[in-house]
Amino acid sequence: MLINLAAFVVIVAGMVSAKPLLIPFLLAIFMAIIFSPPVYWMRSKKVPVWLAITLVMVVVIALQVGITTMVGTSLAEFTRALPQYQERMQQLVHEGVVWLQGKGVHITDAAIMEQINPNRVFALVGNLVNSLLAMLKNTMMILLTFVFILFEAAGIPTKLRAMARGSESPVEKYEEVIRGVNRYLGLKTLTSLLTGVCAWFTLVCIGVDYAILWGTTAFVLNFIPTIGSIIAAIPPIFLALVQFGLGEAITTAVIYFIINIGISNLLEPRLMGSRVGLSALVVFLAMAFWGWVLGPMGMLLSVPLTMTLRIGLGSSEKTRHLALLLGSNAEAAASLKSHKSVGPPYFLKKRGEGEENSEE
Repeated sequence: MLINLAAFVVIVAGMVSAKPLLIPFLLAIFMAIIFSPPVYWMRSKKVPVWLAITLVMVVVIALQVGITTMVGTSLAEFTRALPQYQERMQQLVHEGVVWLQGKGVHITDAAIMEQINPNRVFALVGNLVNSLLAMLKNTMMILLTFVFILFEAAGIPTKLRAMARGSESPVEKYEEVIRGVNRYLGLKTLTSLLTGVCAWFTLVCIGVDYAILWGTTAFVLNFIPTIGSIIAAIPPIFLALVQFGLGEAITTAVIYFIINIGISNLLEPRLMGSRVGLSALVVFLAMAFWGWVLGPMGMLLSVPLTMTLRIGLGSSEKTRHLALLLGSNAEAAASLKSHKSVGPPYFLKKRGEGEENSEE
């Protein structure tokens, strides 16, 4: 156990050191998983591989240029106007403190700003969006890796069969991982896009500045479990408060709440079935761990990375108990019910018991 823990520490330290190379590589892999179905569909229609990948590349580059241009411009304008919003927020806080002091509550402006400091949220969202924009602007490494992965994807099953001397087991495990991650990323991208569009439309109707920036932020942060949607809602709520007042801020908060509850709690479970097959605690810990190892992009990729790890662990009898530990309670109950009469799992068997059974 100590050797395994030491090896884990070495691996994590290596990932932290290789973060500048690892993040583009992981993004390229997950982009290839998302865009591989259109490539396979075009190949089924007798479209040459090079043409199918070229068409996908054109779409990816067009999306990259469009997002970078729109969001980059809005973010630059918001950054220039941020001191004005901060000054207006301090005025509102001062007015609130004066009102509270008139009611007999003794409190200061500094105490309020220390507890409710929107500048921290603005800085957090700005850093995350800036990281994403920097990654989009420096796409040469990502695009090259993306293209090579798409070219090699068709030959991976053949290589796995050759490595296993004709066995289909590695191919089945590979396809299970790809199907699970592809399904999650595809559906999560659609629901995140719907969240971003609804947020953008709401802010446009209310009149909040930089609606395209906050809609894109809602789209991106929706990939972060649990807290992503909450963080995405705070800047436009504060901005509505600064621009219009308390009524519009409450309206913005209520509409964001309805959007997040409707999409995250109602629509996503219907589309994804049992969601992602991970327990809520594991999702939260995975987000914290990958965010610590890879930074903000690690938080975005935390669920796909943990899903891939869980599916990989579940493909082997020796590590299946770890996959069950990462999975949901419903999955563990179903596994217990289906394997109740099989006997103890691999990791609970006594040493030598497997060898004796195999000899018998």
